[in-house]
Amino acid sequence: MAKVAENQDRSEQARKQYIYRQHIRVVLNRTNGKLVREETADYHMIPQEDKTERKLEKITGKYWDKGKYHEFSGEPIPHSDGIDADLLHDMREDVTEAKSKDGLGRRQYPFVSEELSKYVFQLIGRETFRGHDAYHIGFGPLDKTEFDWKGEAYVDAADFEPIYIYTKLPRKLPLAVRTLLGIDVPGYGYSLTYEKQPGGVWFPKSYGTEFTLRVLFFYNREVMVSMENKDFEQTHVETKITAGAEQ
Repeated sequence: MAKVAENQDRSEQARKQYIYRQHIRVVLNRTNGKLVREETADYHMIPQEDKTERKLEKITGKYWDKGKYHEFSGEPIPHSDGIDADLLHDMREDVTEAKSKDGLGRRQYPFVSEELSKYVFQLIGRETFRGHDAYHIGFGPLDKTEFDWKGEAYVDAADFEPIYIYTKLPRKLPLAVRTLLGIDVPGYGYSLTYEKQPGGVWFPKSYGTEFTLRVLFFYNREVMVSMENKDFEQTHVETKITAGAEQ
């Protein structure tokens, strides 16, 4: 896993060679399945040395108000000060991080070097996954009192790069939080898919999460977030990423 982390660190730096577009969709439903609000946003992503320039190209959506759905396109976003709109905005922003070269927050990466020491890993097996010879890895938090991710991953056996990661919280929120504060997020976790780009750099391709959010005993929503990175364009070429010598 140290080799995977080393390659992830290299790949993150190499991703500044690419400009791309990012599509994010966030949906909020009531627990009975009725749509409350949804928004889709398209960004032009331009990684730089110390951050990612994120230009909003298009935003559309619809929301339920006064017995009917209202559609919108562009800014200002209607009812942006409402609970649903505020939550939706936070969910969209939480997926990304300005200093990331690939438009995803650092907390989405259990395999980078700065996060590796927080986890224990187990080799489940070696399999063919989506056409790749891959190691099937299980992982979980080293400190059982923390809420670092638990899950499984498939790692390309030749490049030592993740192909797919699936996570969930390792345990329920503390009973005191659920009963006294009325906050719970059952089913919270995410899936993350990577794809190798021309030039040998692996890039996060898609992200998705679905979970239930319960706050203060009166606010209940089914949350769905999806993200896709696409239309990659390599702007310049640097040292090619390699798996390194096996140890």
